[in-house]
Amino acid sequence: MRLLLSLILVALAHGSSSLHAAKSKQPNIIFIFIDDMGWGDLGCYGNDFIDTPRIDRLATEGMRFTDFYAAGAVCSPTRCAVQSGQNQARIGITAHIPGHWRPFERVIAPLTTMALPLDVITVAESLKTAGYTTGYVGKWHLGRGDKFGPAKQGYDIAIEINGPHYAGRYRVTGRPELKPKPNQYRTDFEADMCINFIREKKDEPFFLMLSPFAVHIPLGAMSDKADKYRAKAQATGRELPHPIYAAMVEHVDDMVGRIVDEVDRLGLTDKTMIVFTSDNGGLYRRYDYREHADDNVSSLAPLKGEKGALHEGGIRVPLIVKYPPMVKAGTKCAEPTISYDFYPTFVAAAGGKLPKHQTIDGLSMLPLLNNPSARLKRSAIHWHYPHFHHSRPASAIRERDWKLIEYLDGSGDVEIYHLAQDLGEKKNLVKERRGKVADLKRKLFGWRTDVIARMPIPNPSYDPKRAHEWWSMRTGKPVNSDGRKRFPPTEKDQ
Repeated sequence: MRLLLSLILVALAHGSSSLHAAKSKQPNIIFIFIDDMGWGDLGCYGNDFIDTPRIDRLATEGMRFTDFYAAGAVCSPTRCAVQSGQNQARIGITAHIPGHWRPFERVIAPLTTMALPLDVITVAESLKTAGYTTGYVGKWHLGRGDKFGPAKQGYDIAIEINGPHYAGRYRVTGRPELKPKPNQYRTDFEADMCINFIREKKDEPFFLMLSPFAVHIPLGAMSDKADKYRAKAQATGRELPHPIYAAMVEHVDDMVGRIVDEVDRLGLTDKTMIVFTSDNGGLYRRYDYREHADDNVSSLAPLKGEKGALHEGGIRVPLIVKYPPMVKAGTKCAEPTISYDFYPTFVAAAGGKLPKHQTIDGLSMLPLLNNPSARLKRSAIHWHYPHFHHSRPASAIRERDWKLIEYLDGSGDVEIYHLAQDLGEKKNLVKERRGKVADLKRKLFGWRTDVIARMPIPNPSYDPKRAHEWWSMRTGKPVNSDGRKRFPPTEKDQ
């Protein structure tokens, strides 16, 4: 009996030590998911106006992806893709929730699913199964927080924050005890919440997703940074980016620096994978049916288009990954990758398992982190944005260097570009490459059929004189741009 008891104790001890060893090899994962940051907003992506030293340093110490794409042209679809590992067309979250409505356009856009379904196994839930503590800080935008927020979707610590950038204008949903310091800018508060989480969970593997509201409009920044960029714009004669927007990007840079510094201070640098990206392309101008109703925000050059469009400016975004044990410093990867690749990447890094009964469209990027010249075993990536916003309803496919956009507004219009030779999508080769057009249209149609993508339908109320009208899904009334609430550009203007 004593021998048996001894053997059991040894086995338990061995199992416990093996579990501890397995956990010690699991990297912490900090996923920084910026709102509306364009591909060229950072110094490491060629911006020579905005100061982003901490994010640039992250790129210097890690890997910078040149051909990374947001899964959607607006926020909710990409957020759905990140959480589910699926192209959002499968779930039907194809517009920002609740979306907009053009009741007199040529076609009726499909309704979007109003929340991420609770039966979807999220990336947080898969990482919890692998032994991770999970945390969420910031904007959610995948359904009401009390019913569909991050606390309902696998996040142990959920700090869902809503509202614009100044203290007194943003709040933590359902957590009235969590309040910013007086006059605290939102990214500073979000950094505080993340640092608290990292300190509390530093001894066990954790997954932390930070999703700030920055750099989304309304434009708003602290006056010291705003004054800096106003002076810089005046001295250089630059019209874009807007000085307030430039200041907002620098606020994000400060936030990233504080989080990286805390990871370093706690001795977690070699145990932590830090991932930085954006939910969709940048904004040139706030959408309005008039030609010029708001200040221009940013330039997307050399890319064409902006947020809300399937041209490169609307979907190509920054991606930086730092993880010293795997990623060689100062490397660059040009392999096309997309937001739903994060799910299998994080699960693979954690040594976890993907859900058995849920389609995962993404592929693990770990081979690329080990070897930036590697290629993923994927024929193409796809987008489906059947809505009017900054452009027309469309689907798109990228197959290596070829990209085709098919408009779904009844026009029959198609565009095809060879991105390696035409990054700015200036030359539509639809007449020169008819065979390639037919091939990619067929493949795009097959993909839409496979995911059961919701499609626009002809509108019996089509009125070309009123087609420009933009109605709110929340109120069921026309959007009144003249009555739109304006927000102060700095805290001194409140």
